[in-house]
Amino acid sequence: MPYILISCQIRLASGPTTCGDEFADKELMKYLEAELVHTFGNNFKEHISTNPPRVVLNRLEERGYRVVAATGVGQTLVWTLYKDDNPEIVDKGKADR
Repeated sequence: MPYILISCQIRLASGPTTCGDEFADKELMKYLEAELVHTFGNNFKEHISTNPPRVVLNRLEERGYRVVAATGVGQTLVWTLYKDDNPEIVDKGKADR
């Protein structure tokens, strides 16, 4: 699973942090200390960590993920991270030269 989305509410930048949906890698969610919860009114479950986004992002970097995009959507901060499963090609643009 090379992509992951991390988010938090701006007013709650110290946590909790949403780390994934119910189909996310269970071992990775455990490493992020994220528990699967079902919020009343939602028709989906999501993994939530009580850690602030900074801690979650640092842990993901330790596992080889890197931030490729960050944005604000309404009152939510969202980070998209990517993990290259093929470490032989670091920069595909340079590999073509």
